[in-house]
Amino acid sequence: MRLGVMILPELPWREGAATWRTVEALGYDSAWVYDHLWWRGLRDGPWFSPLPVLAAAAASTGRVRLGLMVASPNFRHPVLLAKDAIAIDDISGGRFVLGIGSGSPDAGDAAIVDPAPLARRERAARFREFVELTDRLLREPVTDHAGRFYTAHEARMIPGCVQRPRLPLAIAASGPGALALAARHGDAWVTLGPTDFSRDHRPDECLAVVAAQAEELRRACDRVGRDFTALDRVFIATGWAGDPLRSPEACLRLAERYAAAGMSHLVLHWPRKSGVYASEPDVLHRIAEVALAGIHQL
Repeated sequence: MRLGVMILPELPWREGAATWRTVEALGYDSAWVYDHLWWRGLRDGPWFSPLPVLAAAAASTGRVRLGLMVASPNFRHPVLLAKDAIAIDDISGGRFVLGIGSGSPDAGDAAIVDPAPLARRERAARFREFVELTDRLLREPVTDHAGRFYTAHEARMIPGCVQRPRLPLAIAASGPGALALAARHGDAWVTLGPTDFSRDHRPDECLAVVAAQAEELRRACDRVGRDFTALDRVFIATGWAGDPLRSPEACLRLAERYAAAGMSHLVLHWPRKSGVYASEPDVLHRIAEVALAGIHQL
């Protein structure tokens, strides 16, 4: 199992740069940032645009994989997103992973560009077109597309991705339709477990949901002739899963449970001083020292 760190884009770069370099120096496998314009309960605090932050992180590191978690059709167009992704892939020397998701209607920033909410079926159709067009744009030098939600006229993506045939897509999915998209187009699958944000979930509930999703993805892979184990299966550890930042031992135990449930990549959050994901500032150092090698063996 791989272990990554989610870094909220709250700090000016003169301070935030050290977090990305620390994640790499400690031996973590990946570093991610959420793709939001603001985020839930932190909406009135600092929040920098994630794509420029990732470009700066790409120029400031040399080994760790870098990822966007996850690009949303709520305010992203596939043409501009693909163009930015190709640039970050170049700056990083081929270390970029593009996460994409359907766009949660309750993320806080979902209605900035279009205040009219889409029905569930329309969101699913938009996501399908978003994934398919993004996949094409990252593979082809010139793309034309006239769809229900998006248009691209002679969209040039030259010189293309450093990684071939394109940079990896990490598709966030929970239901059967989105999991089928992940099976067809994804190089990785992303989940945080339950999707009902109206209530809390116990750790055992969260684990059961993830295990069921993993089995549905396995069946979707079988239907299209994909090897389930060839996809990186990424779990973002929210409070519903427990608290992996409590101690290295707690992190290792959580990793063991989710590896057994079919996950191959666990993502923790950079410890904040207060509020959500608050923890001791040196906890990632202690996890790297005590638990990382054991997690890599799972």
